[in-house]
Amino acid sequence: MTRTVNTQREPVAPSRRAHLSDRWWDRRRDGRPAGVAGAFTLAQLVLARPGMGLGWDETVYVSQVSTHAPAAFFSAPRARGVPLLVAPIASWSSSTTLLRIYLALLSGLALFLALRAWHGLFPTGVLALGGALFASLWVTLFYGPQAMPNFSVAIGALAGAGCFLRAQEDRARRAPVWGLAGSAALMALMRPTDAVWACVPLLAALVLVRRWRHWPLLVALVGGLVAGAGEWVVEAYVSYGGLAERLAEGSDAQGGLGWNWAVDDQLRSLVGRTLCRPCTGTLPNPAVYAWWFALPVLAAFALVVAVRAGRTARTLVPLACAATAAFPYLFLIGYAAPRFLLPAYALVAIPVADALAHLVTAAPRTWRPTAVTLVALGLAGHLAVQLVVLERTVERTTAGHRGWARTAQALHRLGVRAPCLVTGGDNVPIAFYAGCSSVDTSGHSANTTAVALTRTAERTPVAVLTDGSGAPPSYARAWTSVRREGLRIYLSPAVMTASAHTS
Repeated sequence: MTRTVNTQREPVAPSRRAHLSDRWWDRRRDGRPAGVAGAFTLAQLVLARPGMGLGWDETVYVSQVSTHAPAAFFSAPRARGVPLLVAPIASWSSSTTLLRIYLALLSGLALFLALRAWHGLFPTGVLALGGALFASLWVTLFYGPQAMPNFSVAIGALAGAGCFLRAQEDRARRAPVWGLAGSAALMALMRPTDAVWACVPLLAALVLVRRWRHWPLLVALVGGLVAGAGEWVVEAYVSYGGLAERLAEGSDAQGGLGWNWAVDDQLRSLVGRTLCRPCTGTLPNPAVYAWWFALPVLAAFALVVAVRAGRTARTLVPLACAATAAFPYLFLIGYAAPRFLLPAYALVAIPVADALAHLVTAAPRTWRPTAVTLVALGLAGHLAVQLVVLERTVERTTAGHRGWARTAQALHRLGVRAPCLVTGGDNVPIAFYAGCSSVDTSGHSANTTAVALTRTAERTPVAVLTDGSGAPPSYARAWTSVRREGLRIYLSPAVMTASAHTS
């Protein structure tokens, strides 16, 4: 009798034998990822301050669906995924606290589902440790409950890579195929260009590597990307003159994409600079960014371990996706924001966790307590640094948001009330806090002209915000000026007329 061999399952066996030998590491397999996700949610609610207020970019996204203020100018790089995400809360409530609690709960659930996508590829202990490594970064805790796209892209990338690998190892299963389609759609819905960068290795493997060709998986991946980015592409032709024009305008808004060495900028941003533009100054204390240099070392070690264990793909795929996801933000833009690398951090977390687990379990029995102690001390020190940076970032950010709120209150007292317009420095968040429209007459966010603004100012309250160091715009030179909250504010004639009628 001829014996048939299922070659599609051969890569699975070596890794299972290698991993399951460490039974202490694989004990109580089902509960730990859920515990990590729950702790992540709780940490956001406790440490990231739900009442922190909305940031600049958040006000742009939330204003698209909020009844509190008119929609802000929506620039070319942005996508409609975040407004869709926050709509269940922001469409009827202006409570930032409620919105943050909703996003924290959603992000914890998303992390759990992303880790579940890797079930069976690594021991559950490794998955839990990888989730904890990603969730404990200050940038993850800070942006998890925010109305921003980067965390969602990171979760989509992590889940997508896991579904891809599971579908390759068991082609009879359809759930991973649908999971990849959903993950790709989520990424593209939130930020289409980031989705493409994160999926480049998956697309290349499905097209160029014969043993990886799986046409249902390719259809699912491409279909997910198209479905998620469909609205963004349609909007490009409706509002920007075409896809190429929108991409070009998006590049201009980011200072022009091209060869730029932004690695040192990212290092400077790790101290808690949420937007490092321009990114000048000295590098922070090495303790702040030591983990950043440990990541590629541990990733390389993880790949060596995977090759020796006969499970190369499980480590190589997420590392390749992490590299392509990080590439444009390290080498193609001239500034930095730590949130840009969230997808790369999520993808590299599980291989790094596998490397740390191997350092402990592969040590000789007599050296194992020492290995455990060293790894534990390293992780404890890393966590302490992350929490310190998070606390300082939250304090600084909260103070800035409260300053915007105070300026909005000052505008109300001066008579600038809806319907109204705000232009000048920090006009987008201050206008949102005041319930006004934000306008610009120049730059990448220009959505009106000086002539149109002058006409509007005759019948609608308009406030021009300046720091007082230079002359106001020509159309506002004859307007009434006052100093509030460290700003020189120029008020249109309509403001003074409305104030006179009110008094």
